[in-house]
Amino acid sequence: MYAIVKDRGKQYKVSPGESILIDVREDLKAADPIEFNEVLAVGGEDKCQVGSPLLQGAKVLGQVEGQKIGEKIKIYKFKRRKNYRRQSGHRQHFTQVKIKEIVV
Repeated sequence: MYAIVKDRGKQYKVSPGESILIDVREDLKAADPIEFNEVLAVGGEDKCQVGSPLLQGAKVLGQVEGQKIGEKIKIYKFKRRKNYRRQSGHRQHFTQVKIKEIVV
């Protein structure tokens, strides 16, 4: 069974027992429960339910595993023949969530 949930403008395909990385949520600590109420679709092996735009009464329950930092991304600016070179980096912060169950 899987579900497609929407969280703060992004969509994630989740299934029970899976860990996902969502945008950082500073208000949540490790082992806190989290509930995704905006479920767009739920599917299984034989059928699929699609909401318009959301499924009524469907939710996904999960538990926060902790905060993580993604891989470093290098940003490099360069203009030829002008002696202009700039380099910077960025590491995105994430919250790791383990999906417990999908309630339809």
